[in-house]
Amino acid sequence: MSFVSKNMKKLVKSSQVTRFKSIDRIVFDMQNTVHPTIYIQFGSSVHFIILSSLISEDLETDYFQLNVSGKIIAFKCVPLYYVPCRTRFPMVAFNQCDKQSIFESIHNYLLDFFGDSIEYGWIITDCQFFVPQVQHFSLALNFLNTGTDEENMEKLENIVSSSPIMKNIKTSYWRPTGTIKPESKLYRAESISIHQNNPTIPVNLGRFQGNQAFFRCHTCEISDLNEFLNRWKSGEAFQNLEHLDITMNHTDVPLNGVLNAIGVKYIDATKTPPTHTLPKVYFESGHKPNTDPIISHTYVVRKTDNRVASISIQGKALNFGVWNKTEEEFLAMVK
Repeated sequence: MSFVSKNMKKLVKSSQVTRFKSIDRIVFDMQNTVHPTIYIQFGSSVHFIILSSLISEDLETDYFQLNVSGKIIAFKCVPLYYVPCRTRFPMVAFNQCDKQSIFESIHNYLLDFFGDSIEYGWIITDCQFFVPQVQHFSLALNFLNTGTDEENMEKLENIVSSSPIMKNIKTSYWRPTGTIKPESKLYRAESISIHQNNPTIPVNLGRFQGNQAFFRCHTCEISDLNEFLNRWKSGEAFQNLEHLDITMNHTDVPLNGVLNAIGVKYIDATKTPPTHTLPKVYFESGHKPNTDPIISHTYVVRKTDNRVASISIQGKALNFGVWNKTEEEFLAMVK
C-alpha cells in the first residue's frame, strides 16, 4: 500500500492550498537516536506529523506497512499524552541500521508532496551522525563534544564540509586546544551558537559570514570586540550580519568601554527608540522564535551605506542588531 495515492494527493493539495502556503519549514529532528521526530513549523507554532521508535517485540506484532518513495516502512498509530486520545499520530518503526534510508525516503516523499518552496531542515548531533543523501535540505548541527579535543575538531570539520547548506551550528561547553581552520564552512553557516567556559574561543568571530551569532563565554578581549564592531562600521566585513548576542559569565569585563572605542551615536534620552527584533534563522521546538528585543538609545552607522545598528550593553551582555534602514529612516522611527 502506498502512503497516499496519487488521486488522494491531488485532492489534499487542491483543498489545502492556503494552509500549505503558511508552512515555514518541515523539520527532521534526529537528535534523539531512539525517537526521531518530524514536525511542521507555522511561524512559532510546531505541529508534529510523524513520530518514530526503534522496533520492539511489542511493536513487531502491531504495525502496518506502507510504500514510501519506494521504501517499505512499518507504521503504527499512537496517541500523544498532551492531546486528546482520539487524536493519533503515525509512528515509524525502524531498525537502527535502516534509520538513514527510512528517513531519507520520508523526506523524498514530503518533498514530492509539498514541493521545494518549503524549507526542509535536518537537526543532527555529532553522536550517531549522518548527512542525509537527499535534495533540497539545510542542516542544523548540535555539537555535543563526545570525543577528545583533536577528535572533536576533526569531526566538526568533516560534518560542516559535507553539508551543502549549514543552517545552524551549536556547541556547548567546548574546551578545544586548537582553532577552526580559516577556510572552514563553519563561518558560512547562517547562524552559530557557541557556549563554552574556555576563554580561548576556537571560532574566530572576525571570519563569520552569516546572519546571526550567539556567544556565551567566560570572558573575552575587549580589543577583539572593538575590532569586530569597527570592521562592521567601516563596511570592511560582516555585510550579512543581522544580530550579534554576546554574554559573558565573568563580571569584570568593562563592556561599556566598547561604546567609546567605536564612536557610537546617541538618541535623546527623553525619546523612545525603536525596538529591534528579528525571526531567528534557526530555532528548535520549545525555544523563542525571535531574537531578544533591543531597545537602545545607542547606535552606530555604517560608513559605506549609512545603515544603522542598535547596540545595547546591559550587565554582562552585548546585543547588536542591524536595521535595514539608513540613519535618516531610523531616526524617523524614534518617538
